[in-house]
Amino acid sequence: MFFNSLAFAVFLPLVFFLYWFVFNKTKNTQNALLIIASYYFYSCWDWRFLFLLVFSTFLDYYTGIRIEKSTNEKWRKFWFWLSVSVNLGFLGIFKYYNFFSESFAQMLTTVGFKASPILLNVVLPVGISFYTFHGLSYVIDIYFKRIKAEYNFVDYSLFVSYFPLLVAGPIERATHLLPEVKVKRTFNFQQAKEGICQIVWGLVKKVVIADTCATYANAIFDNYASMNSFSLILGGVYFAFQIYGDFSGYSDMALGMSKLFGLELLRNFNYPYFSRDIAEFWRRWHISLSSWFRDYLYIPLGGSKGGLWMKIRNTFIIFIVSGFWHGANWTYIVWGFINALYFLPLLLSNSNRNNMDSITLKWNFDSVRVLFSILTTFLLTCVAWVFFRAKTITDAVLYLKKIFTNGEFSAQYLDNERYNYELLLMIGLFVLVEWNNKTRVEPISGKRSMLKMALAIMAIIAFGTYSDYKEFIYFQF
Repeated sequence: MFFNSLAFAVFLPLVFFLYWFVFNKTKNTQNALLIIASYYFYSCWDWRFLFLLVFSTFLDYYTGIRIEKSTNEKWRKFWFWLSVSVNLGFLGIFKYYNFFSESFAQMLTTVGFKASPILLNVVLPVGISFYTFHGLSYVIDIYFKRIKAEYNFVDYSLFVSYFPLLVAGPIERATHLLPEVKVKRTFNFQQAKEGICQIVWGLVKKVVIADTCATYANAIFDNYASMNSFSLILGGVYFAFQIYGDFSGYSDMALGMSKLFGLELLRNFNYPYFSRDIAEFWRRWHISLSSWFRDYLYIPLGGSKGGLWMKIRNTFIIFIVSGFWHGANWTYIVWGFINALYFLPLLLSNSNRNNMDSITLKWNFDSVRVLFSILTTFLLTCVAWVFFRAKTITDAVLYLKKIFTNGEFSAQYLDNERYNYELLLMIGLFVLVEWNNKTRVEPISGKRSMLKMALAIMAIIAFGTYSDYKEFIYFQF
């Protein structure tokens, strides 16, 4: 069931009605309904993997309590490592087993040994990386005595399985979401109105921007050998807006839906394509994942407290692990490594926290410099996205190589496909709207005219007519 499907358009209003008019007596009934809805939502993908979600939930719930109650440090470590190892074990088997088996077999073949790897023919459970990280952060925080264990199984289950964030985040923290689900929610009309506006804007990003760009990006990447330099550059730009519209659109919808139920989720995007350097980009892109790796990997490794080489080591570790988190393919690892290389000059010059302020443009030379920094950062990001999108490292390298060696900048692809010029115009308009919205709390403020909301809905209907309910990119992670 996709957020942008007709089935979900029936599911969400039904849950909303039951939540506020039938199960609204107590906090427990509200939470119970949301759990039932979440399990049904998840089972629509593949009911067989529902047991994995329930097992993971019970494991972390139980081990969290045992860690807190244990007075013996050995038992505290036992329950802690049991939870961590089982969670990472499931993630490793379902997501990474085939990758390691094939990579090991290829390595043996390279040195002259014949190897036939044993592969698992299993489907990757949707959202496993997200709900696993929910549970891990909870258990880690209990072990280090940052939070108390949750004894209400219903409340904890909702924290892990809440359907708006279940399959593609944001990656919530127990310190943030658990206090919200432990109290009864009352209907707030202004909050619900903001939520609807955010859902609509998220649908615009997904249906109008991401899905449209996907059609053209796929055509270029799948046929890059016959494309000229200009077309390949367009392909990179199209994919950059596809993945941004796709993922940030999902996040906007998740946050908007939660407001309908009186809950506030963590913000996951903060206009990353307006960043002035790579460090700022990663403070604005997939914020919940970046902060997770910062708090649970980078800082425990020593963070920035050690010497220069430790800082460099830790930086490369979190970027490469972040890339590997996205998928079992060397292209994601290289993507992470490239971003670490981008980050390195900022780290060495101690300027990775220079651009912490908001951007204000005026008619002066400094604004020209800011715009140049934004454009440079965006282009560097697009280069890295090529590795993220390509099927193999070889494809990515050949794709980039041809941009610099082909030397033809005629409107080859623009002339061969319909509505290409219109798409570029639409992307330009989208950038202007995003720039205008970047100082607002919500993408579409409730105080803005109903005409703009109507135009957004009309665009969703118009583009959705030709959509086949494309899956969100981050569902595969």
